[in-house]
Amino acid sequence: MLSPRAIYGEIFSNDEAFRLFCSIAASGEAQGGWENGRIAALVPDSCRDLAPKIARHGAEEDKHGRIFNALLRKRNLSPAPVPADADYTMRLEGMGIGLAHSKLRADRPLTEADIIVYLAHSRVTEQRASEQMRSLRRHSTDNADVSRAVAMVSRDEDSHLAYCHEELLRLAAEGHRRDIDSILRTTARAEIVVYRHVSKAVMAHLGRTLHWSRLKSATLAGGIDAVYLYERLGGWRRMVTLRMPARRDPLGTPVEARHVRDAGC
Repeated sequence: MLSPRAIYGEIFSNDEAFRLFCSIAASGEAQGGWENGRIAALVPDSCRDLAPKIARHGAEEDKHGRIFNALLRKRNLSPAPVPADADYTMRLEGMGIGLAHSKLRADRPLTEADIIVYLAHSRVTEQRASEQMRSLRRHSTDNADVSRAVAMVSRDEDSHLAYCHEELLRLAAEGHRRDIDSILRTTARAEIVVYRHVSKAVMAHLGRTLHWSRLKSATLAGGIDAVYLYERLGGWRRMVTLRMPARRDPLGTPVEARHVRDAGC
């Protein structure tokens, strides 16, 4: 059976597949934590009011990484190396999407244009994260540990997405709408390509671990291609629209911001 619940069940019941799944998730979240922490430390004076929110965003991404690593420890598993072809964050950077890590490692303040790039990049990638976590919440209820962890992560991802909508709308109202729309379109079109490649790579690695048949692997790969076709033909537009969220200022209370690495805030 190829339902999402059945596929997740196979992954969660096999130690090596579970190890790879959680390691990929933990690595991506930790990378997001580092990136947001550096951005919070380098925001320009004109965007200083955003620093605590960006820092909190980073702290919560760090927390998500710890959550997935805790799932591994509970099963006495150690993190696995993340295959290069399954590294979503680095593949996006390789396409020139988002702020380059070389810029974040420098000690020079960012510009307002950099902050717009960061928020637009986050708006697109948080859309993907929010959707993935909601799907995982629906299909992981048979595993209590994973279900509890994913529910916590999912709530945060929804808040991160709302924050990106709110801040980009504020900047659009200040006269940056054309730049924001252009960056959002470029980012979304690149993201759907990267997501397709990474999804296929992850499924290929899991398929070898779980000894899937060629037919099963080909069917799952075909499903990924179908999602890509839908997104290429217009589904990507859901990633570039901006709507004021029902919950305003979702990252306005920087409870965890002081824990983010390198933020200096």
